Amino acid sequence: MIGLIDCNNFYASCERVFNPKLEGKPVGILSNNDGCVIARSNEIKPLVPMGMPAFKIPPNIRKQITLLSSNYELYGDMSRRVFDTVREHTADLEIYSIDEAFIHLEGFGNPVEYCKRLRAIIKRNTGIPVSIGLSSARTLSKIANHVAKKNPDYEGVCWLHPSDYKLEELLKQLPVSEIWGVGYRIANKLQAMGIKTAWQLKEADPKFIRKKFSVVLERTALELQGTPCIELDDLDTPKKNIMTSHSFRRLTGSLYDLHEAIRVHASRGAEKLRKQNSVARAVLVFLKTNRFRDDLPQYNPSIVVPLPYPTNDTREIIKTTQEGLKAIYRKGYLFMKAGVMMLDLTDKDIEQFDIFSASQDSEERQKSDTLMNTIDSINRKMGRDTIRIGGIRQNAAWSIKRDLLSKRYTTRWDELPVVK
Repeated sequence: MIGLIDCNNFYASCERVFNPKLEGKPVGILSNNDGCVIARSNEIKPLVPMGMPAFKIPPNIRKQITLLSSNYELYGDMSRRVFDTVREHTADLEIYSIDEAFIHLEGFGNPVEYCKRLRAIIKRNTGIPVSIGLSSARTLSKIANHVAKKNPDYEGVCWLHPSDYKLEELLKQLPVSEIWGVGYRIANKLQAMGIKTAWQLKEADPKFIRKKFSVVLERTALELQGTPCIELDDLDTPKKNIMTSHSFRRLTGSLYDLHEAIRVHASRGAEKLRKQNSVARAVLVFLKTNRFRDDLPQYNPSIVVPLPYPTNDTREIIKTTQEGLKAIYRKGYLFMKAGVMMLDLTDKDIEQFDIFSASQDSEERQKSDTLMNTIDSINRKMGRDTIRIGGIRQNAAWSIKRDLLSKRYTTRWDELPVVK
């Protein structure tokens, strides 16, 4: 049996743990630069649609709700605490996202009662409410979790057996676009073929589905029949390119600002490379002016710069991106965005060496791996940017606008909650 643990309204719940006055109130979390609403509590959902720009929210609605800047450092640490608690009580845990994880419950006599106890322990230890869906396959456990969230009669835990009569009714009402792993384009293609509900996909011939789509969708159809066959690796293939960028708090033409922004993006990209065990052969550096400012000169340069050898070493990637920035920077322009893309990625363990290209000395390569692994380990344990290359100024022109940011209660000594 497979269970899916999903944190309810996770970002809003994290904020409520440290600000109980928000309990029962409509809360929305904003994207970078306080742009759009990206996460909502249940109370705000009838008032503000997902993705609405903050400036478009009518003043009468704005008075009724609380909007907050996204506080990813807090959310990331709360996620770790939730799943550390789960891990203390369930050995077989697979984290799927910042607020979801699968657990395996073979051998448990009464899994529903066990999950209700686990749910209470998570709430007691972290303050985060969760729902748990149980079934024989991951796809069905996702559906069960959805039922657990929507129907209070289940008390946060729903078990859907493949032969349960309720499952047939649920699948007949569930649009195919709502199935886990079925994207917009695949859903449109299925609907054009007359497969509009999860029940119709379940009843379809798996071999036909595989021929017309992919082996992954064939496995989804089998999972709807109750056969577990999807592994998380099927859905988590390494990225072919890695992009790190964001818009600035305010326009800037300062080369110093741009150097700092590109350095931070290069560092983030290198971290992501190491996380998926890849190396890059080249980097793309780009700048953008604001195309909506007709009164300002426009200049949107980019450049691809090869790395001296395939690497995920932050130092080498920063050095190369700074050379790229120097080549494309021109005075007299005000920029609103900068970014770095890692190109031509390959798996570090199966890297193919080229006799015509430079390669890193094996001793230097080992030293680089040790240093980067040590930095990543310390940053994971002590918090992001505990060790970083170069400083990051607060409120720099290139930094993200987060005027409504709550405190990082669990990861910063100077932002601990104060008890009065």
